[in-house]
Amino acid sequence: MTTRRPAVARPSAAPTRIPVTLRDRSYEILVQHGLLARLGEQLSRLGLGPTAVVITNPMVKRLYATRVIRSLKAHGFDVDLLIVPDGEEAKSMRWLNRILDALVRTRRERQTSLVALGGGVVGDLAGFAASAYLRGIPFVQAPTTLVAQVDASIGGKTGVNHPLGKNLVGAFYQPRVVLIDPSALRTLPVRQYRAGLAEVVKYGVIADARLFEFLEGNLP
Repeated sequence: MTTRRPAVARPSAAPTRIPVTLRDRSYEILVQHGLLARLGEQLSRLGLGPTAVVITNPMVKRLYATRVIRSLKAHGFDVDLLIVPDGEEAKSMRWLNRILDALVRTRRERQTSLVALGGGVVGDLAGFAASAYLRGIPFVQAPTTLVAQVDASIGGKTGVNHPLGKNLVGAFYQPRVVLIDPSALRTLPVRQYRAGLAEVVKYGVIADARLFEFLEGNLP
């Protein structure tokens, strides 16, 4: 069966806001087409700044890093960009240490926000680095895959793999905000898009019959 990616709708005036209520660790998930190009605006509204470090991989860098960095700079942020490898290779103590080394060398302070621009691997790695550096600095999720948008970016799970097992080293560390731009799904390989849809189907099976019925009625 052919899987079609969603068409890109016209941007609405304001993003859809989904609250995640966790007392003093509460945050919002914002969903809007074109939101990556407005990332600096959203972080400014939260009072974050004046510096940010964007963590991404080579593929996502080519597609989206320019608009994110331009948006941050337009709102007064001093921005650095750190590139980690594509895939699970990046989810390791080696690359965690490289990020921490870069933060120390550039003398980043508690006002620095780490922005995870990419899929679940980038989000897990950047989130764990944010939880560890200076005992915790602001962390922002900007997921670009469907699995990350519906699963990995939500709930505060961060961490890296260990030679003896997957996800054995990490922490629960909530982001300050999750910024979801569905336009990013247009560049997602069909296989990864289907993997994200499988997660959505699971949610319907587990907890939401109406969602499952909607999915059955809208398979294309």
